[in-house]
Amino acid sequence: MSAVMHQSPERRKYNQHLVSELQEERKQVWSLYCKVAELKPFSNISQTQELLTKFSQLLIDYASLGHFGIFEYLISGNERREAVLSVAERIYPEFSKTTEAVISFNDNYDSNINSLAIDTLEFDLSALGEHLAKRIDLEDRLCSLVLK
Repeated sequence: MSAVMHQSPERRKYNQHLVSELQEERKQVWSLYCKVAELKPFSNISQTQELLTKFSQLLIDYASLGHFGIFEYLISGNERREAVLSVAERIYPEFSKTTEAVISFNDNYDSNINSLAIDTLEFDLSALGEHLAKRIDLEDRLCSLVLK
């Protein structure tokens, strides 16, 4: 009997819930990311900061869900399928780098109206976008296995 058949209905439902929640937050993050990028050349400081604060908060929630939700769930012993655990272990270092990039961006731009680095925001957004694209690729690989 395959490992998939051994997975309880409750565990499968929880996996589906985690993946669905992650994908929904991801959509919201990308939507706000695009809205922030559309503000270029970032001349309205208060509008830029207000949107950056919302974006940063959602970004941290999203990163936390992936990092502490999905990965924590897998490594806490709830996941027994070797294929899933093997992929999770293999991608964790790269995934962690994307989490560090999110935290760094948040540290630089969340509620820092007095020292908003407008001159580096465009570059930082671009770099963050690359990290988020990498993260999405890693999440999709992992989530496709989790849902099997």
